[in-house]
Amino acid sequence: MDRSPRSLVSIDLGAVRHNVAFMRSRTAAGTRFMAAVKADAYGHGAVPVARAVLDAGGYGLAVATAEEAERSPRIVKVIRLESYEDALNNITFDEPSGQQAMQFEDYLLSYMLQWETRKSETLLNVEKLAKPFSYRLHIHRDGETRAQTVDLPEPFAYLLGLYVQKRQVFNDNGRHYLVYRGATREGRKVAVIWRENEGWTANEYKRDKEFVAAQKITEGIDDVYVNGDSYIPGARVLEKLFKERMFAPVEA
Repeated sequence: MDRSPRSLVSIDLGAVRHNVAFMRSRTAAGTRFMAAVKADAYGHGAVPVARAVLDAGGYGLAVATAEEAERSPRIVKVIRLESYEDALNNITFDEPSGQQAMQFEDYLLSYMLQWETRKSETLLNVEKLAKPFSYRLHIHRDGETRAQTVDLPEPFAYLLGLYVQKRQVFNDNGRHYLVYRGATREGRKVAVIWRENEGWTANEYKRDKEFVAAQKITEGIDDVYVNGDSYIPGARVLEKLFKERMFAPVEA
């Protein structure tokens, strides 16, 4: 019986890195490069190819479906985007605004979305970022709508253009911190500090400052972002930047 000899494919990961770097060099500054690694990177080996892409400065990886991503947790973080229906479910009006809208037929929806609904969760209610790990949206899934806690630190890192190098959790006697460390494409070293600071007094902010210093969280960092107020030297409040980046115009 005639049998065809087996074929052997040798993957040059150095060539993968070169190709990624070459394509990045030919795109505009700020362009984010994602590589498709679906179907086991088209048979090339998803894990080694993914590592080569990221080593060469790739921003992310893409697969065909969320299910495929969930089967490969070493490679891809699954991010489910808010749907159009979810956005509508989370737009709320304060009572005076609602009455005003009913009284004047020419009261513009676009104006209401910019002002009277500014505290809607879907538009990022910055007043609730004092409890960032408890931020909730009404999510419609499987024919029903339910309140669900959503991840805020991850989209902020994405909007900041942060290449995350380390993600750490700290515990200061019951007070929890989530810290992202990384660098921007411009090479600036960044630390983003998240903690629940609702109702903090001056003494608690002093304790916060001392804890961050003791853990050396900002050591060697160019830019420090923190949710809410702080006494941390050089730290910038992230809420304003978060909202600006969320609703910034998309460049073609």
